[in-house]
Amino acid sequence: MVINERSVGDVAILEIHGRMTMHEGDEKFKEAIDRLVNGGKKKILVNYEACFYVDSTALADLIRGYTLTNKSGGDLKLLRLSKRVRDLLSATKLLRVFEVFGIKH
Repeated sequence: MVINERSVGDVAILEIHGRMTMHEGDEKFKEAIDRLVNGGKKKILVNYEACFYVDSTALADLIRGYTLTNKSGGDLKLLRLSKRVRDLLSATKLLRVFEVFGIKH
C-alpha cells in the first residue's frame, strides 16, 4: 500500500493506493493519521478511489483514526470509495458513521 498525502487549504487528503491490510500498510495509515492529528490538522479526507481491498484490521484502523480525529475536535471523512470498500462499509453499517463523498458506481 502507498499513501500519498497532500493538502488543499486546511484539509489534509490521504490517497490510499493498493491493498490496505494488516501486512500491507496498516501501520502507515495509523502513523499518517497520528502525525496529522498531532500536527493540528482538524480536517482529514481519506480517498479510497485507488484502494481495491480493505481487511478487518485496516477497517479497525480507519475507525481508530475517525475516533482520534473526532476526539481532537476534527473530522475524518471518506472520498471516492471503490465498490469493494463501499460494500464492506455497508455490510458493517459503517456507511452510517462516516460522511462519504463521490461514491463510485
